[in-house]
Amino acid sequence: MKGLTVSKASCDKIENRNIEIVERKGFGHPDTIADGIAESISKSLSKMYIEKYGRILHHNTDQVEVVGGKVNVDFGGGEIVEPMHIILSGRATTEVSGKELPVHEVAMNSAKDFVRRKLDDISADRNFVWDSRIGHGSVDLMSLYEEEGVVKANDTSFGVGYAPFSKTEKLVLNVDKHINSKKFSRKFPEIGEDVKVMADRHGDRINLTIAGAFRAKKVPDMDHYISVKEEAIDELRKFASRETERVVDVYMNTADDYEKGIVYLTLTGTSAEAGDDGSVGRGNRMNGLITPCRPMSLEAPAGKNPLAHVGKVYNVLANFIAKDINEKTDVDEVSVKILSQIGKPISEPKVVDIEVTKEGNLSDVNYEAEKIASDWFNNTKKVTKEILEGNLYVY
Repeated sequence: MKGLTVSKASCDKIENRNIEIVERKGFGHPDTIADGIAESISKSLSKMYIEKYGRILHHNTDQVEVVGGKVNVDFGGGEIVEPMHIILSGRATTEVSGKELPVHEVAMNSAKDFVRRKLDDISADRNFVWDSRIGHGSVDLMSLYEEEGVVKANDTSFGVGYAPFSKTEKLVLNVDKHINSKKFSRKFPEIGEDVKVMADRHGDRINLTIAGAFRAKKVPDMDHYISVKEEAIDELRKFASRETERVVDVYMNTADDYEKGIVYLTLTGTSAEAGDDGSVGRGNRMNGLITPCRPMSLEAPAGKNPLAHVGKVYNVLANFIAKDINEKTDVDEVSVKILSQIGKPISEPKVVDIEVTKEGNLSDVNYEAEKIASDWFNNTKKVTKEILEGNLYVY
């Protein structure tokens, strides 16, 4: 495969390094709200284009901004003083052969639906001010988009992926999943959807620092807050002990100052209600994590076109390729970096750089790695299908 190289990684595998940092921002975090809205809009527009024209037309709705509001909140409840503001931006095909398409209506409905599905204590209509500023797509980019069935890259950019997840990365994902589970919510209805899990590993000891937005209306006083917080910490410590053999220390809402009456109380379960803003691309990468000790792309996949934008497609492909190589060969770890050139077929990347960590030579890896990569690049529309069918998250 042209442009593909396989080499040994220059650094030790992640499990052998002394320091590891891993973060995940949950579904109620303002940055993740922005990602989720952007991705929901892209999916809805893609489905509309396919229904009307049999193909995905040019669009990139990856410029959503969540502007925090203002609340008065105290134990037992409060009031919204200024609503949150959601700005939908980006580009889309708004007209075909003189016929205007309901892009803004589709985008707005999709965005509000995401909020209704993910945030229990927020009214999409009452608690937000909505503003759709989605503009018309570039004619030049639209002409580059697809020609005689060949999908062309609409940007010069790169995607990055790696496999497998480290034990700390798995722990962070599973802790976030547990906090957002129905079982946990029934036990701790006081804790809202805005959760952030940060892990720092030092050798064989892991510190988990968790931010959890408490719902004020379910917290009558300081004693109740402290009791629930301590019980939640104990629950998460026990959960973590079942997930890893390493020693795990759990901390929650470490900015609390009980003597000054400062605790993490929210009216709606998200910090966006009180001035904490959110933007697409500031949160989780395509694999659902923020991993500064690993190779990462700075691209924001959420909202990007699922057919031709390499900032999305190549990030997904890089993770799929890395996962398959890890599972089908004897490598310990693998990372994949893929670079495109704008206007070139998306199935013909400029660079595919595969780095592996393993003992011995790479002769048994080279052939399998190239075969796996070639198979994926010959089937890039499978990535589009997986995204549209909701089989994978990109944030």
